[in-house]
Amino acid sequence: MALVKLHTEFFRNLNFTEPVSFSPSFNLIYGANGSGKTSILEAIGYLGLGRSFRVNRHQAVVQHGEHKLTVFGGLDHGFDGLQNRRSENPLAHRLGISRDVSRKETILRVDGESVRSLSSLAMHLPVSVIDPGVFDIVAGGPGKRRQFLDWAVFHVEPSFAAGWQQCQRVISQRNQTLRNGRMDESLLRIWDAQYATLSEQVSTARETTFEGFKRAFFSLVHKVDMSWADKLKLEFYPGWDTTQSLTDVLLRHREQEKRMGHTLYGPNRADIRIRFQGRPVAETFSRGQQKTLVILMKIAQSVVLNELGKQVSFLVDDINAELDESHRSMLAQKLQELGCQVFVTSIEHPDPDVLWKGNSTPEYRMFHVEHGKLKEE
Repeated sequence: MALVKLHTEFFRNLNFTEPVSFSPSFNLIYGANGSGKTSILEAIGYLGLGRSFRVNRHQAVVQHGEHKLTVFGGLDHGFDGLQNRRSENPLAHRLGISRDVSRKETILRVDGESVRSLSSLAMHLPVSVIDPGVFDIVAGGPGKRRQFLDWAVFHVEPSFAAGWQQCQRVISQRNQTLRNGRMDESLLRIWDAQYATLSEQVSTARETTFEGFKRAFFSLVHKVDMSWADKLKLEFYPGWDTTQSLTDVLLRHREQEKRMGHTLYGPNRADIRIRFQGRPVAETFSRGQQKTLVILMKIAQSVVLNELGKQVSFLVDDINAELDESHRSMLAQKLQELGCQVFVTSIEHPDPDVLWKGNSTPEYRMFHVEHGKLKEE
């Protein structure tokens, strides 16, 4: 599905007097620094992620002097994932999220009905962000790569979100027991048993999605003819040595975990290990190569969802600052081929002929942002 209507209230510096209409294909948004172009992407992100991709605190997003933000979105059927055709039905779903920061209350709505979980909202709008922070997928720690993988798993396997949340609750209970000065071994064994069962479920879902992602990734890499493709290795690490049961691993490392006071093995330590000639790519790839790698990983995620008939909406922030002309052109072309919905921001007026150099230009809308107001050109 694609976001074709957006309206906000008291969100950053945005000043929408009426809902804005977007293309289910490409949306090119430009404006000066501080004009509000990134805030538009952030508002869209709220509907697809349930949070900001820039900051952790809702308070930072609410307009100064206000205590509540609201974001509404209308989705159409977008492009059919297999036939790349749009449905004639103009609106498939209506999404809404409001956050009262003074009361710390969140209200979520889908088609006018209240829903309890963010996953019930986010499942309708897969949102993939490409901004300066995204390159930490390669250069950052395992948590960034787990987050990258889990986004895809969430949209591929509907039951994953609930299973992973339950697993995290057991990890929290287990950590409290490990930190207890007079540790109750019998209680810890109970948590171990629950943790091992949930861990297998979580890891199986992750590994299944990872294998699909890996196939899509290497198919894509060879199509764009990357010189490093044959020596690059991607491997899913579930968080423990799976030649042994997780229960046995936990028992063998009991004293180590007691000293540390938290769980050291299991899906909370999962990672995607990315190596070139046996060494981590963070150590061997240039900054430019790392950017190429992350872009291809993001596109491969979209391929996996596309095969399930799910259209991804890409939020590409400040494209000229982060990507050179060749990278911009590659990204635009591949997203066009997949039929993704794309929102691209830049300071300078975008030139479609440069973005799609040598290729047919897709349907797009051009917007200028100034003082939080969005005007279509």
